[in-house]
Amino acid sequence: MSEYQYYEFQAVDRPLSEADRQVLRGLSTRARITATSFTNSYEWGNFKGNPVEWMERWFDLHLYLANWGTHRLMIRLPKRLVDRRRLDGFLHAVECVDVTTSGENLIIDIECEELEPEHYWDDEADRLAALAPLRADVLGGDLRLFYLLWLVAVDAGSIEPDQVEPLPGIGPMTGALDAFARFFRLDADLVAAAAERPAGTTGEDPLSSDVIRRSLADLPDGEKTTLLARVIEGDPHVGNELRALVRDRQAFAGGSTRRRPALGRRIARPRRCDPRGSRARAKRAAGGREETAGGGRATRPPRPARCDHAARRNRMARG
Repeated sequence: MSEYQYYEFQAVDRPLSEADRQVLRGLSTRARITATSFTNSYEWGNFKGNPVEWMERWFDLHLYLANWGTHRLMIRLPKRLVDRRRLDGFLHAVECVDVTTSGENLIIDIECEELEPEHYWDDEADRLAALAPLRADVLGGDLRLFYLLWLVAVDAGSIEPDQVEPLPGIGPMTGALDAFARFFRLDADLVAAAAERPAGTTGEDPLSSDVIRRSLADLPDGEKTTLLARVIEGDPHVGNELRALVRDRQAFAGGSTRRRPALGRRIARPRRCDPRGSRARAKRAAGGREETAGGGRATRPPRPARCDHAARRNRMARG
């Protein structure tokens, strides 16, 4: 079977300028490039860029898959809208995720290797579209994506059976969460058990009109002016910031402190798996393999050594 690699990038917050598209075209003559995306596949040749650098500079989402079993999803988020400490609570034991800071953004980098192959190249054009809503969900306060990643650590045996879950559950599942679970081959039994309970507060939960008005009324006049100016200037994140403010007030008013059940009480014996490798990232992109126009078979990116668990946790703690 021939080797196959698929790359897709998507810009959400800011479209690519004409100059941006020219730079990208200089790196690939075959790619489909629009004002919001870059898409290409490789069977005879290789990607001529560095996905991390492209995410830092241009894009908000990136999907990569190869038919030897490597799957990768990267999500760029404005760091002012994400509570890094909460993320660490989900991800401290998850080996297939890196969270790094780039300027005013956080980049969530999820990669698993040696997953069971499927014929993704038959319908890969829809793959990132199915996963893209996860970014808006996270920015809206829905952290169930990170619970799914926590389940990866559960399945790998890195979480003690009596450890309290980071959320009450993940129900009801959305299409994007289901697509994520399938893309990364999450244990279906674990996902189903987690979906039996509602997630609690998510980005889709209704907000109290009274709390909304009181929250806005309490803002200093200067802050209100700044927010209105950002709305006029087209800042796409003002609504998310205000919703987060209102949810914090609403949660404080509710004051629920009910302890969540431990996972071991709901799942007696989860299946074990080895997410294997999880990190092929910078080493694959380092050195910028060149896209060949007329020949040269697609070469498999080199596999890195297994991760040092303590070093990864230290990197995440430093943020």
